[in-house]
Amino acid sequence: MFNSIFDQTATGLSFTTALICAAVAIALGVAIAVTHMKTSQTTKGFLITLATLPLLVMAVMIMINGNLGTSIAILGAFSLIRFRSIQGQAKELLSVFFAMTIGLACGMGHVLFAVAITIAAIIVILLFSYTNILEPNKKNRVLKIVIPEDLDYEESFDEIFKKYTSKATLVKMKTMNMGSLYKLTYDISLKPGVKEKEFLDEIRVKNCNLKVLLSHPCLEEEI
Repeated sequence: MFNSIFDQTATGLSFTTALICAAVAIALGVAIAVTHMKTSQTTKGFLITLATLPLLVMAVMIMINGNLGTSIAILGAFSLIRFRSIQGQAKELLSVFFAMTIGLACGMGHVLFAVAITIAAIIVILLFSYTNILEPNKKNRVLKIVIPEDLDYEESFDEIFKKYTSKATLVKMKTMNMGSLYKLTYDISLKPGVKEKEFLDEIRVKNCNLKVLLSHPCLEEEI
C-alpha cells in the first residue's frame, strides 16, 4: 500500500514523478505550517520555513538517488548550522522534525505514506492542543524568595504555606550579595481559589519586602 512511486528499474527519475513528489511535499509542508500556526504563537518566517522544508529535504534525497544512509549523513551536517535566533521551543522543534520526516518520505517516493503520516500526526497534535489530555497541573508554581541572612527561613513561611498551598518544597538555596541575602527556591502547588496577590503580599511582609517571584515551572526566570 505504501510502496514507493519511483521506478526501481529506471536509470533516472522522470520529470512527472519528481513533480508529483514536489507537489505533495509542498502541500504537506503547508499543512504542517497551518497546523503549527493554529496551535502555537509563531512568526511568518518560521511558517515559511515549515512550508518549504519538506521540499528541500525531498530535493536532497532525490539528488543522492534515495540512499537513506547518505541522506541522513547530509541532514546531520545541516543540523550543525546555528541560526542567529532565540532557542526553539518544544513545539517548534516538533514541527521542524515533522517537516523533515515528510521530506524524507517524499524524497524516497513514499507519497501515500507521507500523506497518511501527516494526517495522523496533525490529528494527534490538534487533539493534544485543544483538549486537557497531557495538561499539567495549572496550580504548580515555582516560588523564589529573597530573604535577609538573619531570617529563619525554615519556619518563617510555614503558616503562609499551610494557608495558601497544598505542597511547598524547598529545592534550592543560595547566598547573594556577599552572604547578606539568601535566595530560596520552592516548588509549590496553590490551593484552589487562592489569590496570588494576597499570597505574595504575606510573603513580602515576612521577607522585609525584598524580591519575590512566582512563575510557572516551564519559565526559568531569575530575580
